[in-house]
Amino acid sequence: MAGRWFEEWQVGDRVVHEIRRTVTETDNLLFSTMTHNPQPLHIDAEFAKASEFGQILVNGTFTFALMVGLSVQETTLGTLIANLGYDKLVMPKPVFIGDTMRAETEIVELKDSKSRPDAGIITFRHELWNQRDEVVCRCLRMALMKRKPVA
Repeated sequence: MAGRWFEEWQVGDRVVHEIRRTVTETDNLLFSTMTHNPQPLHIDAEFAKASEFGQILVNGTFTFALMVGLSVQETTLGTLIANLGYDKLVMPKPVFIGDTMRAETEIVELKDSKSRPDAGIITFRHELWNQRDEVVCRCLRMALMKRKPVA
């Protein structure tokens, strides 16, 4: 399913995204090295084993990016002009290698763009859940979205 046009959304709409994703050691290592993040909790198994978690923690910025990525197909694919910002990002539970993630989205605000009559601004609330039904990441995402083209 392609993303929806601005006027196809209503406040309170919810989407349970179909794609799930199991986080791998390669995901975490590549993301950490590509972003120059040398945090040993993410890349050093012996260091992480000695931490309170007892194992490698998945890089939080990967977790955040995965949450947004899992939402794209059913929200903004082909209808996004630009992401305007993210707010209230929280990570209430850690993510570990082997955890399987699923995402849900709710529309919390719709408003017309004052500068672009062909667009509107949507505030999405994204949540990422693990296989234990724990929320591991949540944020608000403001996006400038296309209106349906006039035929």
